[in-house]
Amino acid sequence: MATKIRLKRMGTKKKPYYRVVVADARSPRDGRFIEEIGTYDPVHGVDKTRIDEEKALRWLRNGAQPTDTVKSLLKQVGIWDKRSAQKEG
Repeated sequence: MATKIRLKRMGTKKKPYYRVVVADARSPRDGRFIEEIGTYDPVHGVDKTRIDEEKALRWLRNGAQPTDTVKSLLKQVGIWDKRSAQKEG
């Protein structure tokens, strides 16, 4: 099963916030997911971004592919660098 780390849209019209979830690549954007690993609030930016580092690194090690937006969030939070360091060491 191909898994992706992607955003699930929540909130109301004009006030979105997102949950960072691990889902099967074939399931719809706001549909079924395997595990929730964090949240992202674009209104408040990176200050309100919360991603569980341990869960994210575990899913990345297991082969889950992040979408471009999630990859950018992981870089901003600092998790992406730790993933790269674990691969080398």
